[in-house]
Amino acid sequence: MFQDILITGLINGGIYALLAVGFSLIFGVARIVNIAHTGFYMLSAYAIYTLLNKAGLSFFYAIPIAVTGVTLFSLVAFKLVIEPIREHESAVLIATIALALVFQEGVLLIFGGHFLGNPTLLEGKMEVLGVTVTYQQSLALAVVSLVLLGTWVLLTRTRLGLAIRATANDVEVANLMGINVNRVTMATMAISVMLAAIAGAVVAPLYVMEPLMWLRPLVIILSIVVLGGLGSIKGSVIGAFIIGYVETLTVFLVPSGSFLKGAVSLGIMVIVLLFRPEGLFGVVFEEER
Repeated sequence: MFQDILITGLINGGIYALLAVGFSLIFGVARIVNIAHTGFYMLSAYAIYTLLNKAGLSFFYAIPIAVTGVTLFSLVAFKLVIEPIREHESAVLIATIALALVFQEGVLLIFGGHFLGNPTLLEGKMEVLGVTVTYQQSLALAVVSLVLLGTWVLLTRTRLGLAIRATANDVEVANLMGINVNRVTMATMAISVMLAAIAGAVVAPLYVMEPLMWLRPLVIILSIVVLGGLGSIKGSVIGAFIIGYVETLTVFLVPSGSFLKGAVSLGIMVIVLLFRPEGLFGVVFEEER
């Protein structure tokens, strides 16, 4: 049981970290609460399924094509749906909810309500320090680690990362310093959705897919960003692994109550909101009048 908890918690935490970091990025830069974020995660998984089973491509071609296609599609959706109403936060929230529902109904229309699965990329398993790990799980952990590391390097060691952090800190000052805020917002949207699409690529060979697969991760990442602090990248990563292990412990220690894992995550979110509304690593946002 300890082995299963260790590996499952790492994988779940890593996937949640990819989703939560992307969610926090676009909120930090543009103050957009993108409810459709996990919808792009779902589209990536279904795009990989289509390329593998309908187009006959291998994983090595299907994954980059799916991730790139979903990222480009998100930029089109941003320009057409979000940008025209970006100054109205409530309208953006409603628009992203509608966008996610459009994704869901589109998947239902094309693929039906069936559970679908992909073949694993790597067969076999190995033993590491007494813990049995499949090659597919090892690959998933390696991909998540590399992508999170790459995101950290991008944000802390590049000019684009500096522009993103400056814009997130103060949009007006960043604009006065010559930063093209609109371009930075578009770039951040692309990075945010790319992280979600990569998360979809990671889960595609591991879990079954269905048209409502975007809903549960949405609830989880909302809990994570509240726990870690809305807009905090470090908080999103730490919060993701905390929630990932809390979920895993709930499933393994109370098998008959595994359906409670979402409720446990929401319970943590409510407790954090009551006692520390800014989260573990967040800051208090003051409303400008």
